[in-house]
Amino acid sequence: MQLYNTLTRKKEKFIPIKDGEVKIYVCGPTVYDYIHVGNARPLITFDTLRRYFLYKGYNVKYVVNFTDIDDKIIKKAQKEGLTYKEIAERYIDEFKKDAEGLSLYEEKTWHPRATDYIDEIIEFTSNLMEKGAAYNVDGNVYFDISKTKDYGKLSKKNIDELISGARIEVNDEKKNPMDFVLWKKAKTDEPSWDSPWGCGRPGWHIECSVMAKELLGETIDIHAGGEDLQFPHHENEIAQSETLSGKSFANYWLHNSMIYVDNKKMSKSKSNFFTIRDIEEEFDLETLRFFILSSHYRSPLNFSKESILQSEKGLERLYNGKQNLEYLLEKSQEKETSSEDEAMIKQIDAYKQDFISSMDDDLNTADGIATLFDIIRYSNSNYDEQTSKSVVQYTYDTLLELSKVLGILSREDERLEDEILRLIEKRTEARKNKDYKLADQIRDELRQKGIILEDTQEGVKWKKI
Repeated sequence: MQLYNTLTRKKEKFIPIKDGEVKIYVCGPTVYDYIHVGNARPLITFDTLRRYFLYKGYNVKYVVNFTDIDDKIIKKAQKEGLTYKEIAERYIDEFKKDAEGLSLYEEKTWHPRATDYIDEIIEFTSNLMEKGAAYNVDGNVYFDISKTKDYGKLSKKNIDELISGARIEVNDEKKNPMDFVLWKKAKTDEPSWDSPWGCGRPGWHIECSVMAKELLGETIDIHAGGEDLQFPHHENEIAQSETLSGKSFANYWLHNSMIYVDNKKMSKSKSNFFTIRDIEEEFDLETLRFFILSSHYRSPLNFSKESILQSEKGLERLYNGKQNLEYLLEKSQEKETSSEDEAMIKQIDAYKQDFISSMDDDLNTADGIATLFDIIRYSNSNYDEQTSKSVVQYTYDTLLELSKVLGILSREDERLEDEILRLIEKRTEARKNKDYKLADQIRDELRQKGIILEDTQEGVKWKKI
């Protein structure tokens, strides 16, 4: 498998630290509001990466953190007259609801909270100070970037360029404008914890370094997130982690491109964002997942209602193909395997290999989805009620196997209910007997049940409306 490593700016063969195991850390949300579509892209992208590693037989340790202490959380708590914990808890619960709608594989995801690692953050900071890589100024502790090697190696900028180009808060306390805070001195009426430097709370960057270290170790396989996190967040994580451990922090850095609205980056600061809840008012969230996976994760993605409608239609075509296979499973018979059957199975295997090749090529989900359409087109064109049941079953199982990797086509109750199937058979019999009045009555009855029929050369096909 090849992955594009932001650190080296090239595709590299993925070689895990430990055979058969992958350790992945993805920067998760700051829980002060509902997540928006821009937040959803890395969540869906790297959930799919994790699903694919599982498909390939790896044991995957997968972490998506919650930043549950932050200026924005505190501000919202003060505005609503609540504690920061109440705000964080509310939006963690809301995140979990959205995660279910987006088909994120939550069962085996670790979701550490920054405030559960305060002791470890204090220890990490103290150890950096002992190494001379951090300094205390009246209760604020800063990382000294002059003590790290290759600062800027991820964003590929030199320090002078970073100083001139970054939006850095003016602060006379710092030795260098690029030095960043590890521990913030407490302010009046804000949550804080005791530390050797007085009451305070952790800085943002150190939270992820500590949680990754505690849960996955000093060196992890993959660190991932949106490309807007490359600098300063991920750059600073590298600096503090590698200065402390003397080891590489992550072997592969993966970053998804941004989502745009009218060619402008989607963000809350620009007020051009759509929350997951906004989308859910008009569309099934599986459509949003399909939309995001229909483009390569490193390609910019322009969001519009029209593009979501196109994705909805595309996803429905896949479901219709799946339903046609389910119908054929009900009608087809077991037969002795023929050379034609073997050729059909061989073609499905070829499609399966195409899918694997696409996913091995830097998680090319767009081409992976194209392969699902190839399977549907092939089965629609070549299968009918006379096709061997074993061929239909193999095709159906392969479709579900590959779509599970992408986290789509998982709606329940897609098979026709017995009563609906009985009506279709009754209508087919009526047409054979030229009782068209009865056939039309049955068609109307099925339409009332949300089923429309299409008479084709391959037999009757159906779909839900």
